[in-house]
Amino acid sequence: MTATVEDPSTLRVLDDATRSLVRLAAVVSGGTEQAIRDEMSSVHQCVEAAWVEELLLQSYLFAGFPRALNAMREWRRYESEVASPESSDPQTVRADGVSTCSAVYGSMYERLRQNIRALHPLLDEWMITEGYGKVLSRPALDLGRRELCIVAACAASGQDRQLHSHLHGAMNVGVSPSVIDQSLEALADVLGAERARQVRLLWARVQGK
Repeated sequence: MTATVEDPSTLRVLDDATRSLVRLAAVVSGGTEQAIRDEMSSVHQCVEAAWVEELLLQSYLFAGFPRALNAMREWRRYESEVASPESSDPQTVRADGVSTCSAVYGSMYERLRQNIRALHPLLDEWMITEGYGKVLSRPALDLGRRELCIVAACAASGQDRQLHSHLHGAMNVGVSPSVIDQSLEALADVLGAERARQVRLLWARVQGK
């Protein structure tokens, strides 16, 4: 199934495929293996295979390799064909990383780089080349949907500092607040009542409410 939006640079409507993808992102990051298996059984019927592949690939950045590997193993029950990996020279990967990270963080980009370099220069370099370049700049899934999936992953794993950043990031790359609202609502049963309430409060602060 292929879902499209009128303008690929924005995401103004939460279609069913994106809703399912966002839920899967949360379950991969915070759910049990059985929960991942259950969610996957419905996702494979309504979400484009390339989108699922990209979500699971980027999950290692936010959920760790063990969860990413387990989720990909479940996905292979439904989709045995592996997409051919894309290769780019290191300079292109790094340039893509700078561009993507800058789009996500907007006016906060330079401060982010300074803060991460202060933690450790290698973390800054890996963030750009590995995270934003090699993984999040891949073209098979648009950046708006990637950001919604990162929001879901951070919400499910209790990473509120990163959740705050990527709620801003989703808006910075063209996801409308109403789509973020609907995405968080779609996660309510996955997160549980108390965690869903906490996430809603954080989202309200991001919007200045």
